[in-house]
Amino acid sequence: MSRTSSPVSSAASILAARRRIAEQGARLPEWCRPLDVDTALAIQSDVTGLLGVPVRAWKCATPSEGRIVVAPIYAVTVQGSGDCPAIIRAGHVRVEPELAFILGKDLPARDAAYTPADVDAAIAATRLALELIDSRYSDPAGASFEENLADGLLNQGLFIGKAVDEQKAWAAAAMPIRVMPESGHETLLDGRHPNADPRAPLYWLAEFLRSRGTGLLAGQAVITGSYAGSVDVPVSQEATIRYGDLGDLTVRFSQR
Repeated sequence: MSRTSSPVSSAASILAARRRIAEQGARLPEWCRPLDVDTALAIQSDVTGLLGVPVRAWKCATPSEGRIVVAPIYAVTVQGSGDCPAIIRAGHVRVEPELAFILGKDLPARDAAYTPADVDAAIAATRLALELIDSRYSDPAGASFEENLADGLLNQGLFIGKAVDEQKAWAAAAMPIRVMPESGHETLLDGRHPNADPRAPLYWLAEFLRSRGTGLLAGQAVITGSYAGSVDVPVSQEATIRYGDLGDLTVRFSQR
């Protein structure tokens, strides 16, 4: 990449190119690595522009230790049927069990702050979901937080399952997560949301985007944190994930 391009546009070009062909590679060249959150978010935004596809969902978390956790999830990578194409690494797809809040109306930029009640009123449904994990870096642990933020924080897509009882889901600070692949090797996880209220990061996101002159759109989904970290799910066989007493999500992954 020529140094006559700006560091932001050069980094975005590298990451967008890797996304298009599902390729991993080394860290960004040192001269175009983001050193702060604002630069990382500028790269993230440029990647979205280069890909030229709609943002169908967002991932977010409440800020901690000065870190902003927010990233777009693109329409072409959001699935909702039992068969889900995905990037496969070592015969598995790494997933994170989450809840997806589906917006029924826009939360656009405006002068007035959004209250939790405003955001709750915009939620049309709460659904079971799996964030699909992958990186454009071959060693994401060796990259800085800002580099990973620029790349969308290890997201490759989203699988959205059935709608669940809203009140139960909103109160679900903890629940057992049972992963049941067709092969029979079950995994039981002690599921706990990073926040007592799984909507808390959504409240933060609505305000964060409003403060930046953008917003959220009706039809978009927002995921707010994994209940059980990351877990590997095998491909070419059905896997059922049980979210406590909220219900089950069944998926079959295939090579994208």
